[in-house]
Amino acid sequence: MPDTVDTAATLLAAAAQQGPGDTLRILLLVSIVGGALLAWFLLRGYRSDGTDDADGGGTDRDANA
Repeated sequence: MPDTVDTAATLLAAAAQQGPGDTLRILLLVSIVGGALLAWFLLRGYRSDGTDDADGGGTDRDANA
């Protein structure tokens, strides 16, 4: 029975030394999603006509030409 306790202690010690792998994966995923949302938010202000029409808009500008 002492061998089992020693083995379990060794396995637990090895598991605790795995490093920050999960934390870095989560941080990377959140960074990528946050960057995509930030890019979408910033780039939506640079539309050429400034309208949200589904048909493409631009009718006001064309009428004045």
